[in-house]
Amino acid sequence: MSQRTTDHDLLSELEPKAGELLNRHLGMAKEWFPHDYVPYSLGRDYDREPWTLDQPRLTGVAQTAFEVNLLTEDNLPSYHREIYAMFAKGDSPWTTWVHRWTAEEGRHAIVLRDYLVVTRNVDPVKLERGRMQIMETGYDRGDKDTLRGMAYVAFQELATRISHRNTGRYSDDPVADRIMARISTDENLHMVFYRDILSAAMAVDPSATVEAIGDEVIGFEMPGAGMDDFGRRSAIIAKAGIYDLRIHHDDVVWPLLRHWDFFGIEGLDERAEKRRTEVAQFLEVLDQTARRYDEKRARRAEREAAVSV
Repeated sequence: MSQRTTDHDLLSELEPKAGELLNRHLGMAKEWFPHDYVPYSLGRDYDREPWTLDQPRLTGVAQTAFEVNLLTEDNLPSYHREIYAMFAKGDSPWTTWVHRWTAEEGRHAIVLRDYLVVTRNVDPVKLERGRMQIMETGYDRGDKDTLRGMAYVAFQELATRISHRNTGRYSDDPVADRIMARISTDENLHMVFYRDILSAAMAVDPSATVEAIGDEVIGFEMPGAGMDDFGRRSAIIAKAGIYDLRIHHDDVVWPLLRHWDFFGIEGLDERAEKRRTEVAQFLEVLDQTARRYDEKRARRAEREAAVSV
């Protein structure tokens, strides 16, 4: 179409699809309870036995990954505010979805915090100070319109699913692994909703949708970026292979672009075509950067192995 669709018109046009995807989600989502996943029998009173550095069983890397994942989940009030502003529309499937998504996401912070505090795998004082900091900072989507918001959450939910799942595997703790696998299942269903609503948006306004997706491929930033020391923590997580540029390129960006046939859509306007070209160039650079990082990490591992012999 020659004229871009307004946010209001887009939500109205997609409302039947949103209702269909909501019903599908409700049929697929499994009820679960955080208390079933936390080993409360391991708990001890902190006033009688304060936390000390020798108590955690998780490695430093796993601790960092769990802290980042939990603090990211903690910012749910800000996410709800933003997603409500973008998607909620009176008494509609959109509004029902926003509240359902928020309710499901709320369980993630509950189970993660209970697990970490009960097992003493992180410093509870540091964790609480981190929660206060990130919630006081909040999250602001900036100038993202509804379409770009849809694109962002599609990428973000998939990235979070992979980060959570890999964190559980890296932890070398069956309890933690089970928790993260459960959370990852939720994140995957959330991603599927946004992925498929964006596919429907592609049929309504392909040029605007392609441009929105392109903007997020190039400008994507994880929602936890507002927490203190996020750059250093991200580097630790990347070094361990929990979430790095290769994973982002191969397992997050490209699967979604292929699903949407991003580079095959025809009849785009000039702005969308320009953005699509820029995305292709960006992905080439991202792939090259990821390759150099992989090679650097392999050389570092070889040096460390040689020293340990």
